[in-house]
Amino acid sequence: MKIKEIFASIQGEGPYVGYKQMFIRFCGCNLSCDYCDTEFDAADSKDYSVSDLIRIVDENKDCHSVSLTGGEPLLHTEFLKEFLPHCSLPVYLETNGTLAQRLEEIIDYVTYISADIKLPSCTGLEPKWEEHDRFFEVGQRKELFAKAVFDSGITDEEIKSAAELCKKYNIELVLQPMMQGKVPSVSSEFMTETLDKFLKIYPKTRLIPQVHKFIDVV
Repeated sequence: MKIKEIFASIQGEGPYVGYKQMFIRFCGCNLSCDYCDTEFDAADSKDYSVSDLIRIVDENKDCHSVSLTGGEPLLHTEFLKEFLPHCSLPVYLETNGTLAQRLEEIIDYVTYISADIKLPSCTGLEPKWEEHDRFFEVGQRKELFAKAVFDSGITDEEIKSAAELCKKYNIELVLQPMMQGKVPSVSSEFMTETLDKFLKIYPKTRLIPQVHKFIDVV
């Protein structure tokens, strides 16, 4: 499998912020979001076998879990079905939340699922509500939370749709302001106003910026 990078660092997003994780970044994605700042193309990637990854994980037992990230790791379920049964740390899946059938193939090996809600105003994509709904239906069997990146273009309709979708599955929703370098793209006032709009519909909503950018870690 071609892997873009493997490194140990601090989780900077979502409810597990601050935990040390082993990150495995897979190449390729089925979406192309306007705000994406992650290098996940196959250029400069390296080939790893299942045994290579097992060894690397075993050498990093001080980590809380193994983060499968990308790109979109669920594009590589055949490889994951070989690797994950032998992974000696809990598995933390970071995904764009659109590939429910692929999740079904490997969900038995996953402990945590961080699934995006792709807001059209921020991603530049067509709405993915139906895909997210199917994904959450599968993912609710594990510890699942949703993450939504937003900017000043977020609409009341998007807020309502995202909040009600998370309410349907009773999962935590983490709002993440889009960043411009190390600085949020919206003001503190706008962040709190947006959070308040969500809270009126769904109380299990939190605002957590990308903390790893503030503390300057990878």
